[in-house]
Amino acid sequence: MSEGGAGPRSLCHLFWAFSRLALQGFGGVLAVAQRELVERLGWMTREEFVETLAVAQVLPGPNIVNISLMIGDRFFGLRGAMVALAGMMVFPAVIVLILAALSTTWLASPRMTGALRGMGAVSAGLILATGLKLLPSLKQNPVGLWPGLALAALVIGATVWLKLPLFWIVLSVGGLGMALALLALRRARDVQP
Repeated sequence: MSEGGAGPRSLCHLFWAFSRLALQGFGGVLAVAQRELVERLGWMTREEFVETLAVAQVLPGPNIVNISLMIGDRFFGLRGAMVALAGMMVFPAVIVLILAALSTTWLASPRMTGALRGMGAVSAGLILATGLKLLPSLKQNPVGLWPGLALAALVIGATVWLKLPLFWIVLSVGGLGMALALLALRRARDVQP
C-alpha cells in the first residue's frame, strides 16, 4: 500500500473517486488528480504522485488513464485497475455522446467557441499551478532541484522554440534525466557506509 494514506475503502469508493476526478477536469485532469489523490484523499504522497506520473508519461495513452490504472492496481489488483478506469471513462463518455448529439447547432455558436477557448486557457493554468505545487518534491529527487529545473527548461525550450516532436524530446531530455538520476543514485550508494 501507499505511504500517503489508507487508500480507497472499497471498489465502489475507488470508482466514485475517479468519477469525481474525471468530472472536475475539462481539457485536462492532471491538476485535479494531484489535488484529489494527494491532498484530499491522501492515497499518495506528493513524491509517489510525481513518480507515478513519470511512469504514466512514458506509457502509451493519456497520463491520467495510466495513473488511474496504476492506482487501481496498487490497491485492488486487476479488478481495481478496471474499476478506476471505468470511473475515469463512464461519465465523460456519456457527456461526449450528449454533446455530439447537440453539436450540429449548439457547439457551432460563437459563444460556445469562446467558452471552449477560455476553458483551454484555464486548463493550461491548472497544469502550470500543479507543476509549481509539485516543485518542492524535486528537493527529494535524486537528481536535485536545480538539475530538475534545468531539464524542465530544456523541455520547454525544445517544445516552444525548437518545436521538436515529443518523441525526440522524451528520447533526448528524458534520456539525459535518466542518466543524471542513475549517476546521482550511484553516488549516493557509494557514499553510504
